[in-house]
Amino acid sequence: MTILIFMIILWYSGLFFQTFFLHRYAAHQTFTMSPFLEKICFVLTWLTQGSNYLSAYGYGVMHRMHHAYTDTKEDPHSPKFDKNPISMMWRTKNIYQDINKKRIIIAEKFTKNVPQWEGFDNFASSKLSRIAWIAGYTLFFYFFADAWWQWFFLPVAFLMAPIHGMIINWFAHVYGYVNFKVSDTSKNLLPFDFLMMGEGYHNNHHKYGSRANFGGVRWHEIDVTYSIMYVLNKLRIIKIKNNSKIVKVK
Repeated sequence: MTILIFMIILWYSGLFFQTFFLHRYAAHQTFTMSPFLEKICFVLTWLTQGSNYLSAYGYGVMHRMHHAYTDTKEDPHSPKFDKNPISMMWRTKNIYQDINKKRIIIAEKFTKNVPQWEGFDNFASSKLSRIAWIAGYTLFFYFFADAWWQWFFLPVAFLMAPIHGMIINWFAHVYGYVNFKVSDTSKNLLPFDFLMMGEGYHNNHHKYGSRANFGGVRWHEIDVTYSIMYVLNKLRIIKIKNNSKIVKVK
């Protein structure tokens, strides 16, 4: 039971900072926050993602490229140009590293105002940090796993952020339902997105890319992350920039 609780906490805490900080803040800048809180989010992203920490700069730039080039050869991740989810994510990893380490020239429109804390990113993305997290996860399983099958969760802990990315960038372009006709294959995975905290409303997001709320098109589309953001906005911890009305679908 301890391992299952640990995996649930790891899944949703890492996912929250991926969608809240890396996606909605770094890539789309759907809200603003203080420089101090931004630094806290960098640290919390590292603490929750651990061995699979993703840089706000690398993620933000790459995701903007995904929206600009969706389902074309320039798209960093598209099921149309990869044989399977694993090959897609391997290609995504290489592009992410090229962007994050600034080994390729990127147009300014993709890098403008994307947050970067280079010193912290270098530490959090280092082999030392990743190995330390892997060792920590392994020790945790050693002491708390009480059944052999629970060890199958350990690789998931090592690679959770890429798994989150694969669910959306592959499966949400292959399976699901569509609210809007867009010029790509984006789909909504689940009627109520309990699994990906709103990220699964991918078709909605591709239609309204700059909107903070990914749900709300149908009555059952509740964006859990946005609900948290709404409270943070009311408390004046963050300030949501774009909360415009959208076309409702019955």
